[in-house]
Amino acid sequence: MPTSRTTALARLGALLETPAETGDGFLDLLGAANQAGPPTGLTQRLMRTTLLPQIYERYWRPALGRALKGPFGPSMAGEVRLATEFLRPRPGDTVLDVACGTGRFTRAFGAAVGPDGLAIGLDGARTMLTKAVAEGGPDTLAYLRADAVRLPLKESTVDGVCCFAALHMFAEPETALDSFARVLKPEGRIVLLTTARRGRQPARLLESAGGIVSGQRMFDRGEIAASLRARGFTGITERYAGVTQIVAGRLG
Repeated sequence: MPTSRTTALARLGALLETPAETGDGFLDLLGAANQAGPPTGLTQRLMRTTLLPQIYERYWRPALGRALKGPFGPSMAGEVRLATEFLRPRPGDTVLDVACGTGRFTRAFGAAVGPDGLAIGLDGARTMLTKAVAEGGPDTLAYLRADAVRLPLKESTVDGVCCFAALHMFAEPETALDSFARVLKPEGRIVLLTTARRGRQPARLLESAGGIVSGQRMFDRGEIAASLRARGFTGITERYAGVTQIVAGRLG
């Protein structure tokens, strides 16, 4: 029988290192805090507003993504398809969508893992998660308000980790990568979309300045792949479009 949303939240609760309060349809480990960790810039602060979640999935994220990916990068739907292809979720798997926003990717993963699986959408913004819950989706979805850098899940609990368009906004991205590896099971898969600064001037200088203004870190091409290899990931693949990169791999 399909898992009810209440049951999905209970299953998520069993995976956490510490108990969480139940919010408006999601579990909450941040309580009254506006966010986990220090703000890194304008873009991150906008995520906590009440207006942005209402336009995020249909307008904001596709428009921003197109500006960063250029005319030949994947569409929003294309990103979801690529993330699912790289993670290869199977029926019964548990997939974690870090910085899930309003849950576009989480819903796709929830459909892919079937009635016996679990798709966890984690975000620090209460407004984003409230919108994600309102969007509905499979009964296999469970949302969590928590620190995306220091994940509160137990070690080796998920089969896949997705983090699209967020790593560059974390104050401690290397700590986040450590955390992603910790919660993955052996042979678990990861897929990331983040920034990719080009190597030649003057483009490199302009891209770095843009990152400073918006509060987004500009990673070098190849930097994320190297970080994943250092953490034991293999089969690394990299795709570049504009000033973005999609990097995927398998743990072990």
